[in-house]
Amino acid sequence: MPARLLAALFAAPLAALSLQCAATPFVVRVGLERVVMDLPAGFADTVDLASPRLQDLAATLTSASNRVLAFGVTDADYRRFTNGEFLDFKRYVVAVTPKGLERNRVTPEQFNALVSDSLQQFGKPADAPDLVKFLEKQPIGRVNLLAELRKEPTVVSVLQGTRLPPLTGRVFEDNKPQYVVFSTTIFLAAGKALQLAVYSMHDNPADAEWVRYTTLRWIEELLRLNPR
Repeated sequence: MPARLLAALFAAPLAALSLQCAATPFVVRVGLERVVMDLPAGFADTVDLASPRLQDLAATLTSASNRVLAFGVTDADYRRFTNGEFLDFKRYVVAVTPKGLERNRVTPEQFNALVSDSLQQFGKPADAPDLVKFLEKQPIGRVNLLAELRKEPTVVSVLQGTRLPPLTGRVFEDNKPQYVVFSTTIFLAAGKALQLAVYSMHDNPADAEWVRYTTLRWIEELLRLNPR
């Protein structure tokens, strides 16, 4: 996740939009399968809105080889949308699926290869009691593996973090360090590979704990909605 893309997300003004305030389960097509999708509480999906800007923002959060299934913003950002204001964009979520695997039932070998390609490049989790002190020493834009959240044959989830360049402008404090903590989850639902990401700007340890908690709850809910 390049730092310039995150900077663009925070700086982009969005026109007023019509969003649902509460997330409810909905169905997405992945190949021939119907996958039931839901978002964490307090988030609304934006994929079906006629907003090229939002679609572009969602696309920056994942590889071009993936298709976005859901892109969720918070209720607070919903209110900012409707008032024509800038996004706070402190927290957001996205769900995608690999385009190359949409038509097929994913085998264990394909799933393991996807996990390896997506996550194993980051090495072992960092031992970072103080996350801010750890991230401030890392190069801007480098994605760092912080912890493993879940590791099973069909579900793998990790916690990651990165440092962004300082944001400038009238709504930002000049030269203030910017940190993002997020999770990446890859799992099978209805025989299809799905990838989830939960993002939060990191100001204090509660933000990392929120990402951890929200990720694990979201995984459980989607597994419940899509029994194996």
